[in-house]
Amino acid sequence: MIYILVPVLVFGVCFAVDKGFSKTFRNQIQHRSGLSVRLSKRYALFGLILTLVGVLAICVGLTDESILRWGGIAVLLMGLGLITYYLTFGIFYDADSFILTTFGKKSKTYRYADIRSQQLYNSYGQTLIELYLRGGRSVQLQASMTGVYPFLDFAFEMWLLQTGRRSEDCPFHDPDNSCWFPPTEG
Repeated sequence: MIYILVPVLVFGVCFAVDKGFSKTFRNQIQHRSGLSVRLSKRYALFGLILTLVGVLAICVGLTDESILRWGGIAVLLMGLGLITYYLTFGIFYDADSFILTTFGKKSKTYRYADIRSQQLYNSYGQTLIELYLRGGRSVQLQASMTGVYPFLDFAFEMWLLQTGRRSEDCPFHDPDNSCWFPPTEG
């Protein structure tokens, strides 16, 4: 019975936290536009599984002085960390601007004209696109993120409008090779 009750309880708590978090902290126009870049749901799924395994290990480890209790605490913290990372990262956008939300930093609104350049990385077969923004901040976008390519296409179109450029003036633009913005110099 406890093996059914604990997963249901953990899932319910995570669901309630996600809904409460969204209602409390995501209340701007861009958040409600329905357009976003989010981490893959695998982060939340693995976080939930690790949290569940951690709770079960702690419960089993309570009966005696075993390594299960301490290992369970470590696994529980890793799971909660993945869930927190999943819940706190996002790019929410509309036709005028986008909001960058990351863990540990205040959400900030940027115009598309604030995108200065991009750098492309390939790590273990995974494409990573780093956008450099005005003010020195950058954002890393993984190809596996939900909504990343529609965002980059839309951001390029809005960047052209906001900077007064034309597509013909941008020889670097090649979405097939993951290039939307001018490359980083140097």
